[in-house]
Amino acid sequence: MFKNKYPGKFIAIEGLDGSGASTQTARIADHFKTGKKSFWTTQEPTSSVIGGIIKSSLTGDWKMVNPYSLQLLFAADRANHLTKDIIPRLAKGLTVITDRYFLSSLAYGSLDINDDDWLYNINSQFILPDLTILLKVSPKVCLTRIKDNRQSLELFEQAEKLQKVWRAYELLSKKYPGIKVIDGEKPEKEVFEEIIREVSNL
Repeated sequence: MFKNKYPGKFIAIEGLDGSGASTQTARIADHFKTGKKSFWTTQEPTSSVIGGIIKSSLTGDWKMVNPYSLQLLFAADRANHLTKDIIPRLAKGLTVITDRYFLSSLAYGSLDINDDDWLYNINSQFILPDLTILLKVSPKVCLTRIKDNRQSLELFEQAEKLQKVWRAYELLSKKYPGIKVIDGEKPEKEVFEEIIREVSNL
């Protein structure tokens, strides 16, 4: 992976399902609107055709043949996302904030693929975020939040699986630069204030 060479800043919000990543991405967007800053928010999987196949697999509407196929789809969706949406905006100087990025692929992918090098290699030609916020929330709390907001669980949303994913996130946070771990179990406003302090340091 390579550093962002474009004038715009690239920020990723990561964490377990139910960690509050989508909520905090929306709050950052509101903060930037108030400050009249040029920005763009997005998420992965995207709303593209590839992203739609991924979402169908995650919700169980369509069964993926094997975990390698799923991760290759994530990588293809990301490549398209970068080329069509993210890089053009970074090149114009916009701050791009994405709800999930490559760290999710490495952490969740490690559940079914016991080959970290393979997972890294299919993501190796992508841009590293200038800042990655990793929200630390226990699997138990995440599942409670999910059940309070949705009627069904997705592919990886089981306590044992989420615990393994979090251990992978912790290892990854020590391996890649620019990752800040924030306690996502604090009140929503306090979490947001910590995130904004990190964003301001950019």
